[in-house]
Amino acid sequence: MKMHTKLSAIAVAALLSHNALAQSAGTWLGRIGATTLTPEVSGGALSAPSLANSTTDVGASTQLSGGITYMLTDNISVDLPLALPFTHTIYGAGALKGVGKVGQVDALPASLFLQYRFMEANAKFRPYVGVGATYAYFYNAKGSAALTATTNPGGPPTTLTIDAQFILTPQLGFTFALSEKTALDVAYTKSILKTTTRLSTGQTADVNLDPSSVSLALSFKF
Repeated sequence: MKMHTKLSAIAVAALLSHNALAQSAGTWLGRIGATTLTPEVSGGALSAPSLANSTTDVGASTQLSGGITYMLTDNISVDLPLALPFTHTIYGAGALKGVGKVGQVDALPASLFLQYRFMEANAKFRPYVGVGATYAYFYNAKGSAALTATTNPGGPPTTLTIDAQFILTPQLGFTFALSEKTALDVAYTKSILKTTTRLSTGQTADVNLDPSSVSLALSFKF
């Protein structure tokens, strides 16, 4: 019975490591795929003069993404995600819920992660955890006609800017080897991000964006 159990364990270990992409010390990995970035907005009421509870919501954005990973040891890695800019639509909420789109902004979160990868270097399935430093940069922000009609009726178009911020980004993910050279890479992040939106009319809004992201990519060994 013990021999049967031992043989079964060996067979399972062999199955998990067979044809697996080895993520050992000194290995470089690249990946390409897609990422969906979803802000989870709270707060953000416009300062006076404005209707009480004049808030906004921000839509999700999906973009082509990828990254480069370097294995410092068999278990510790440094990861640099890469992506095209995410374009987010800003909608009226609260007292502004009926006005529809009030603006648009491009976001470029630049991150660097330190990761710990569980299991052996050649394991077929490798879960990992990470923590990253992220510079959340917003640019090309545009206000809509609805925003102008709400904040500056009869006047020049209302423009807006959103302050950039440094934040910490926790990460969970896993790789599943498809061959000795390729693997499926899935990652999830969730950040706490508080920033300020500034309108050309002088009004401001302190908003919690708290974005989460889901990435799906094909990883390959250099």
